[in-house]
Amino acid sequence: MLSQAEQEALIAPCGMNCALCAAYQAQALDLKKKGIPWKYCPGCIPRGENCLHMRKSCETLGSGRLRFCFECEAFPCARLKRLDRRYRTQYGMSMIANLRMIQAEGMAAFLDAQRKAWTCERCGEALLTCHRGLCLSCDLEALRKNRRLRGERMNGNIER
Repeated sequence: MLSQAEQEALIAPCGMNCALCAAYQAQALDLKKKGIPWKYCPGCIPRGENCLHMRKSCETLGSGRLRFCFECEAFPCARLKRLDRRYRTQYGMSMIANLRMIQAEGMAAFLDAQRKAWTCERCGEALLTCHRGLCLSCDLEALRKNRRLRGERMNGNIER
């Protein structure tokens, strides 16, 4: 279990909860050693990137001048709105809603809500990935057997 400070560090400035990211969870569980060839990521803040999604298009964020996008006078900017729309459509989560909750209710309430919303119902411990909707503990064997669940290339096409 991560400490409160470690959990907070996994909330990117754009509102992404890196603890829900498949690449973060793959690294935390060292899935390559378990036969799942996913890329690894320690999270945006822990790796010093500020925000992987927004840093290239936002000088303020890229330079680390703010902790969260809601601290900016342009919040929510057009780039964040596009990113939020993609995540709402493809993954069922809203970065803007995440940021508004942090702003209104604080980090502790946000992290508690995230745990409740994303904890696997089968094992009751691991968080589901927002990108796959899988529990990488419970679904490990299915991931090993099914390339489509892993999003790997098959016959030149990415299967999802």
